[in-house]
This record gives sequence, structure tokens and C-alpha cells, in this order.
Amino acid sequence: MAKTTTDKVMELMKQPKQIRNIGIAAHIDHGKTTLSDSLLAGAGMISEELAGSQLYLDFDEQESARGITINAANVNMIHDVEGNEFLINLIDTPGHVDFGGDVTRAMRAVDGAVVVACAVEGVMPQTETVVRQALKEGVKPILFINKVDRMIKELKLSPEKMQERFVKIIDEINELISSIAPKEFKEKWKVNVKDGSVAFGSAYHKWAVSIPMMSKKKITFKDIIDTYNTEEEWKKLCGKIPLHEAVLDMVVKHIPNPVIAQEYRIPRIWHGDLDSDVGKSLINCDPNGPLVFIVTKVTVDPQAGEMFTGRLFSGKLKKGDEVFLSKTKRKERLQQVYIYKGPKRILIDEALSGNIVGVVGLKSASSGETVSKEEITPFEEIKHLFDPVVTKAIEAKNPQDLPKLIEALKEIAREDPTVAIEINEETGENLISGLGELHLEIWEHRIKKDKGLNIVTSPPIVVFRETIKQKAGPIMGKSPNKHNKLFVTVEPLEKKVYKAIKAGDIPEMRIKKKKKEIEELLVEHGLDKDEARRVKDIYKGNILIDATRGIVHIGEIIEMVMEAFEEVSRAGPVAREPCYGIKVKLTDAKLHEDSIHRGPAQIIPSMRQAIFNAMLTGGDILYEPVQTIRIDAPFECMGAITKLVSGRRGQLIDTEQKDKQITIKAKLPVAEMFGFTSALRSATAGRGAWFLVDQIYEKMPASLQIETIKSIRKRKGLKEDIPQPQLE
Repeated sequence: MAKTTTDKVMELMKQPKQIRNIGIAAHIDHGKTTLSDSLLAGAGMISEELAGSQLYLDFDEQESARGITINAANVNMIHDVEGNEFLINLIDTPGHVDFGGDVTRAMRAVDGAVVVACAVEGVMPQTETVVRQALKEGVKPILFINKVDRMIKELKLSPEKMQERFVKIIDEINELISSIAPKEFKEKWKVNVKDGSVAFGSAYHKWAVSIPMMSKKKITFKDIIDTYNTEEEWKKLCGKIPLHEAVLDMVVKHIPNPVIAQEYRIPRIWHGDLDSDVGKSLINCDPNGPLVFIVTKVTVDPQAGEMFTGRLFSGKLKKGDEVFLSKTKRKERLQQVYIYKGPKRILIDEALSGNIVGVVGLKSASSGETVSKEEITPFEEIKHLFDPVVTKAIEAKNPQDLPKLIEALKEIAREDPTVAIEINEETGENLISGLGELHLEIWEHRIKKDKGLNIVTSPPIVVFRETIKQKAGPIMGKSPNKHNKLFVTVEPLEKKVYKAIKAGDIPEMRIKKKKKEIEELLVEHGLDKDEARRVKDIYKGNILIDATRGIVHIGEIIEMVMEAFEEVSRAGPVAREPCYGIKVKLTDAKLHEDSIHRGPAQIIPSMRQAIFNAMLTGGDILYEPVQTIRIDAPFECMGAITKLVSGRRGQLIDTEQKDKQITIKAKLPVAEMFGFTSALRSATAGRGAWFLVDQIYEKMPASLQIETIKSIRKRKGLKEDIPQPQLE
């Protein structure tokens, strides 16, 4: 009896050298999902006729309605290269910047990324973002230049002009690779036309070529251009150079298998002991080693409940296994293990290391969770490029639905870590923060539709950051029982160190034992060597240093000191907004001899008070999120766009004219971005579009500081008066 696709998948899952784990990533509307469809058609999973129009992996109702990919979707395919079968585990990822968190999480699960770039538009802001996200996770990129049919049919470019465009796209991608890739891969990972790590084609018309394939099939670009004379001819050509063959051949040849990839990826994303049994098993992708599974996505299915997708880096996953979750420190039992076929799930008895699989039964797990049999060093937290900067208050229309709403918000926080949820039991105010207006709109829709809740939301508000103007301290914090005194200095963190933390080059973590590599990274980015040796906690872009000497009980209280430091990092003194770029030093401590008098209820408030007072003394100021955006529009709209940007406290950084089009780079505060899309549409008669390039925090103008702090405090139910340091 002939083997089914599922039988073949099951066999190949046990052969890690025959596995390729890939993500498809690109700027919005550059053709990722259409490409995925064509690959699936080539693998015989959907009909050829429907490929490109079915959007098989956009099975969410909002995705179909909006015509964009919101969720990262998974599928397993089999591809034959010269009689050898390979298992391709594919994740299609979103292109809209508001769903960039899904791209980042997908990159933890894969070893290679097919970067799709439109031949006409070239490298766009989100193309750069997804390449950056891939490289930060140690994921190797290859390039597919899509929509070549438009260059032929619409632009009618000669082969020479087409080549110019291709070279420009390839050079821009390689520039990114050489600046961001791990040191040892800056040259090795550059994409190259000659070796076939670049392919060209049309996902819509289902054809693609690479130079090795053209040579093998004796086809030139002139042949391809000529066949576009009639539909019959180019359809015949598509049969000769099918898209799935060119792209998946490229994947098999240029993307490493899990055994090779884990050797260099594990030291980047896991900071445990590489010489331990777990470390060796992770490096070797050993199916017989200890279980280590990383959750990269949480979804809720009406029938199956919560489902957890992720990468199995070591050991085996079996139905019925009892597993340990790193974040909640809880044990759970696996109810199901399965593989994906787009929206369909196929149950399997067990999965082996090197595969992307799904499980049911983890209950309290969230994205980024490290799942093992026993407690181990968890994987490095998945770093997202941008922070949540837009917030809405959300409440249930019917007060009886409040418990359901709180449960729904907790689920969202687990499903999407780029959403920040704040539930205030005292004031009854629930806040949801996201990457942009669309991001929040999608979640609002899901709360209404999937959870069946009637909700009311406030207008969007901006998430600010608190930081310190200048060094202050040592300043004392006294425990409520007056028996303990902690002395603290707070100062601005070195800019280079902060940037490295935010970029993910320095991991955020509590440092339990001496971590030589983190110390070296801190020194490399400009921290004093003695300070680097004494760093205890790196959290949300802030650093805690234990600068005490000879304090007898310091080891017993340091965890509580870290807890207080993290509390302040989440909510600063003037506006209870997150803190940013501060260096906190514990310089001295006077502690009660009896441990009963120096418990958490004494030490945590003492440390928090000391940091608050130091920040208020040194000048606690607000920084606001500022976005660098790119605007594309006809040249005659230049005046209207300039007026629009300047009217929103923005500034033009750069302008570039090409033919009758203009590309403008501008910087605007997020507080002024609400409604920007419709305002731009109106100013350009619907012909302008904008894209996010970067997001940073900048000092808010002095004229707006006090007014903004007071309005935030009022909204949060705090006294409007700005707090002053309480010094003794």
C-alpha cells in the first residue's frame, strides 16, 4: 500500500538531517502567503488552481477580511531533491509591523528564513525589520525576489534593467547581514546569485528560477520575458520551472538542518552550562537527551482549548508526559502531541528533537516558555524589537462579565507577549497595551467575537518611560519596622549598554552565579569592569549593581532587593510608567541580626523607597515613544505631507525623489500618530502610504512634562501633585 503524506512525515521526523525548519518573512503585501500557497500546491497539499488565491494559511476570519496575515501559521511539507526526501516545517509570518511579535517568536522556532522582497518595491522598512529579527535569533536568511512578472508586464524592463534592480535588492539585504549577523557568519551568510541562495519569480504565476536551476534547465531570462507574449506560453513555462522546486531546492541546499543549526544557535539563545547533560543534548539536537521544548505560540481553539506550538530542541515529547514549566514553576501533563497541515492538526504519539510541533495540556504556559522534565536554566527570553506603546482602558459593558473579561485578558497576555495587560483589582481599571492601533483593534475584535463579550474601550493613550536626569545618592530607604536601612545611588545607564540590552546583545536576566560572558559583554559595551562584575539583575533596560562590601546577610536579602528593583522598573515614582535606562547601585546596608525582622515585607519597601527617592532627587523625567516612519507618495503631495508632519510635532529627516514619486523619512511622537493613516490618505487623495522604520524614546519637551505627568496621575487615580523626595 502506498505511503500517505502523514506516514512520510512521521518517518522523516525521526531523521533530523532530513529536516529543514523555515519561516517566510517579508514586508506587508510582498507575497508571503501567496508564496506559501504555491509551495503547498507543489507539495500536493492543495490544488494547483487554488494556489495563490486560496490563501490556505490565512484561515483566521480577520485575516481574510483585512487581506493580511496576522498569525504565524504552521505546515509540514515533503520535498524531493534528486530522490532524497526532506521534511520542510514551514511557518508563514505576518508582514504588518503591528504583528511583528509573531515574526520574532517564529524565528525562535526556525533555523532559516525565506525573505521575500517585491521586485518592484525593493527592500522596504518591514523587510529590514524581519531580516533583523531573523539574524538576532541566529536564523540564516535566503532571498526570494517576487513579482518579477510585474517588471516584465507592467514596467516592461529589459533584462539589463531587471538585473540592476535585482543587484540593488541583493546588496541591501547583504548590508543588513554583514552588520547584524553573528561574527562568524557576516560573510558566510551573504546571499549570492551564483550559489543559488537567491531565487527570482512570481508567486502569483507559480514560477521561480535560480541561476543553478536556469543552468540545469537551459533557460535564460530572455526566454522568460518572451513567454509573457501569450498566456498559453507562460503557463507552459511555469510547468517547466515550478516555484516550489526552485524555492524548496534552495531551502534544502542553503538552510542548515537542526543538528548543524543548534550547534551555533544554542549558545546564543540558551545561557545554561553547555558542558552539562542538558547543554550537550541541546547542542547535538539529541533525541535521547533530556526534554527541552520552547513554546513560541499560544492559540485558543474552541474545541481543543489552548494549544501550544514550539520547537523541540532536545529529547522526546510524548502524550501523557509530565513536564515542568520554567515561568510558573508548575508541572503539567501533556494531553496531545500533533503536527500541522495548515488549519488541520494530525495527532502523533511522540515527537523527536529538531521538529516544530504542537501540544495540548500545558495550561499555564505562555509564549517563550521553556518546557522540560526537571527544572533547568530557561531559554533566553524572546526579545521583541518594539515595545507596546499604545494603551486603551477596557471594560465589560455588563458588570457581571468582569470576571470573564479578566480571564480573557490573561489569556491574551499568554498568547501574545507583545501585548501588555494591567489588571488593577483596586480601581477596577484594566489596561491593554499594544504595538499600534491596528494591533489593539484586532484583539478587541477577538474579545468580542471569540470570547462573546460586550466591551467598551477608551480612546488610545501613549505608554511613556521614566528615567533620571542626573546621578543622585547615596539615599537611604528605611524598612517599615525601622530596623533595616538600605543605601542606594541611581544614575543614567551608559547609552551603549542600554542599546545593547534593547537590541538583545546583552541578555536580560537575574544573575545568580558569576556569568563571565555577560560580564564581558557589559564591559565591551562600556560598563566599568568592577561594576560589570557586581551586576545582579538586568531588567527592562535597567541594571542593578550590588556595590556593598562585607555585609554579612547580603546573600539572604539580595533576591528581595532584585524584586524591589524590578517593581520600580515596571512602575516609576512620578507617573507609575515603566523605567528606562537607569543604573541602580546598592551601596550599603544596615540589617537587623534576626532574619525574622528582615523579610520581604521589610526589605522590598525599603529598597523601593530608596530608589524612588533617588530618582526624584536626581530629576525623574518622562521620555515619550517616537517613531521614525517612511512615507511614499506622488511628488505633488510633498507640501501637504510636510504640513501634516510638522502639525504633529514631527520633523522631516530625509527626502528622496524617484520619477514622479517621493519617499520621505520623518520622525513623529507616537502621541501625535493617532488617526495618522486617515489624515495621510486625506492629504494625498488616497495615494500616500506609510511604514514604521524604527521606534525609540526621546525626552519629552519640557513645556509638556508637568501637564502630561499630572494627566497620567489623574487617569491612574493617583494624587495629581507630583511627588517630592521624602528624605530623612
